[in-house]
Amino acid sequence: MAERVAANGAVFLDAPISGGDVGARNATLSIMVGGDKSAFNRVEPLLKLMGRTIVHTGASGTGQLTKLTNQILVSITNLAVCEAMTFATSNGLDTARTLAAVGGGAGASWQLQNLGPRMLAGDFVPGFMIDLMVKDMRLVEQAERETGLKLPATELVHKLFRDLLAMGHARSGTQALFAAVKTASGAQ
Repeated sequence: MAERVAANGAVFLDAPISGGDVGARNATLSIMVGGDKSAFNRVEPLLKLMGRTIVHTGASGTGQLTKLTNQILVSITNLAVCEAMTFATSNGLDTARTLAAVGGGAGASWQLQNLGPRMLAGDFVPGFMIDLMVKDMRLVEQAERETGLKLPATELVHKLFRDLLAMGHARSGTQALFAAVKTASGAQ
């Protein structure tokens, strides 16, 4: 796209975001921008109106690759929270106390703090939807093939998200991954 735009005398920046609907409403998004540095410098003041963390990631396309890196981290951390909460509930732990205990230690994460309680409550209202995560995971797997990588945890979480599509959760929030993990684990 950048080449086609340049052929018409303009400059293209890829600028995917992270932070979901809450980040958009609160102007606290993380924005990963790939493309011409001087063009980035010109639009950075506008981006600061939407986000708190704005990073020029390099050449055109690196913004998108950085976003995919983010999606790997988000989806696998989400999977870890789902498995941990499945383990906790299956062993009869008081989940509020468990969340408090592990949320202050090395296992703490945004997903644990924000999505853990929603998972346990069965609240799958979207911040970021399953169908969008499946699209992003498909792009990650495409990039894997192009570079010859094999990322087994990413492939597993992508399969689980695809399972959620089949279960009718396309427009559910990514915390609905909890339902797929519970099903796969045999938990009640």
